[in-house]
Amino acid sequence: MYDIDITVTVDAVGKWQATGRHASALDTTQREGWDFLMEMDPHFSIAFPGEDRGGITVRVVEAEDGTLTLMEALDWDGSASVTFDLT
Repeated sequence: MYDIDITVTVDAVGKWQATGRHASALDTTQREGWDFLMEMDPHFSIAFPGEDRGGITVRVVEAEDGTLTLMEALDWDGSASVTFDLT
């Protein structure tokens, strides 16, 4: 779990966009875990305060400055194919 502060905007036709940042700076271990998850598959479930599980699956893109862009992933089938070296 990672706490992320997000700002959501909705356009005239009801399509939403969200940007955000980690709620607090990640320590080395958290950063390594975050980078690993992003490399494996950048799809996450959003859980709002008071919820045990998220109901919205989003694709997350992280910019160089740490800004996160969240896009609803309506077409994601829950699978990913990733190759990485464990050496």
